[in-house]
Formats: sequence, structure tokens, C-alpha cells
Amino acid sequence: MNRVYAHAVLDFCIAFGVVLGGAMLAGMAALFLWRPPAETVLEIASRIKIWAVVVAVGGSIDPIRVIEANVMEGYLSPAVQQIGYIVCAFLGAHLATELVQWMCRNPG
Repeated sequence: MNRVYAHAVLDFCIAFGVVLGGAMLAGMAALFLWRPPAETVLEIASRIKIWAVVVAVGGSIDPIRVIEANVMEGYLSPAVQQIGYIVCAFLGAHLATELVQWMCRNPG
């Protein structure tokens, strides 16, 4: 399998899992704290979305440095790859947030 494709899919799945797992665990914690679980899950899913992207792409500023260094030297391919990884991670986090919102929607 292509290494770039595999890395993009991994970033997508990591970001998806961070948002979904964090929101579900926050919902369980809300039950113990006698807070409304659906509201808590929705709030946490939207708050940790950006952090899921950061976790998926490496957890630091290194991807931004790779983009900067390669663009300054005229190499666009590595920079485009890093931007693609960030986009894939964002899509995973966003899809998980949308899934949480869909699950918490009132049936009425």
C-alpha cells in the first residue's frame, strides 16, 4: 500500500477516535456527576475537535515546520503532503463530531 495513503488514513482514524472516544467518556463522566450526558457529549466533541487534529498529525508544531522549510526551498510536494495529512485529520475529527451530533439529536 502507498505510504502516503496509509499515513492519511491513519491520521483520519486517529482524529476520529480521539473525538468519538473523548466525547463518549465525557458522557459517562456526566452520568457520575449528575449532569445531562447529551449536552456534555456535544460540548466536549466540539471543544476537542482541534486537539484531535493536533494529536493525529504529531502533537507538535513539526508539521508546520516541514511545510515552511520545504516551501522556502521550493519543494512543494512534501508541503502538500503535510497539508493533506492535516486535512485528512480534520475530516476525521469533523466526521466524528457530526456523528456525535447525530447520535444526540432529539427524535421528536
